[in-house]
Amino acid sequence: MSTQKLRTPKGLAWLGKEIKKAKRKNDKNNVLNHMMRLRQMYGAVWMECVWLIADASKSDTKFIISDHPVTVYNRRCDPKSYKCNGYNDPDIRLHASHTIFPLSLDKILILTNLSWVRNPYQNGLGIRPNPNFFRNAVFHINDIQTSRFLTEEEVRQINFIIKKRAYRYVGAAKEEWLYPERYVSEPDWDNLGNGYLLMPDPRSVVYGGQLLIGHRDGTSEAYDEYGRRPWQSGFKGFNNSGVDDDWDTFHQFQGEFARLFGTYRKGRSFNSHTKLDNEKDSEEYHKYHLGLEKKSE
Repeated sequence: MSTQKLRTPKGLAWLGKEIKKAKRKNDKNNVLNHMMRLRQMYGAVWMECVWLIADASKSDTKFIISDHPVTVYNRRCDPKSYKCNGYNDPDIRLHASHTIFPLSLDKILILTNLSWVRNPYQNGLGIRPNPNFFRNAVFHINDIQTSRFLTEEEVRQINFIIKKRAYRYVGAAKEEWLYPERYVSEPDWDNLGNGYLLMPDPRSVVYGGQLLIGHRDGTSEAYDEYGRRPWQSGFKGFNNSGVDDDWDTFHQFQGEFARLFGTYRKGRSFNSHTKLDNEKDSEEYHKYHLGLEKKSE
């Protein structure tokens, strides 16, 4: 995915601009050399996102593809924003940036910064914790959300995003899918899906994520949920409550999501490590989530 984001005409044009800013020779060969050297630059940040694989099998409209298939959407950066002009994309490390990547006609991968899931009320143009690209990261495969079935309206909205963020070209299996603007308009950009079109279901996200790895030789490694190491500023350690400033906003968001979308979850993960979360919250649990929103307010 990281290579795919850089090797398109749009990605190479952006990279050439960055090389020029750094006062390096930006001829075609130099740009290609930098693309090869930086081909994994986004991996660590994406690994620490909340992953959702959404499904369009229940929609007559399917996903389109563009000439820049790894698409970045930030609700705070409309298509006329300077962050979206020409070959620019919103930085994937901005809190509100989602990365979307169609996998097939029916499947799409959506990556959302954990900091945004925990607090979607903050400035969406702020930078997530530990934004350094070039470092190691740990991926929690059990946390991938699935079982999110999109409505036709939602698929059209995602196609609208893909088309607006394309460089020049889009393609589809059926011609009518190429015109999502017939159903979605640019002024809706900030409020697609009540503003949460691409959000994973926060009720299937566990607050936490610190990890301690022990090796056979007796050495160990520790990471927090943002990939910070024990010697880095912001690392929370393992002897405190693990509660951060976003504890209240995370639970408030769970309550808001329950109120907006009801008892059926819009994404489920293997948080118990053996089976998916329940498809539907019990009435008692639903009332509990609704109470979180009220309590936070």
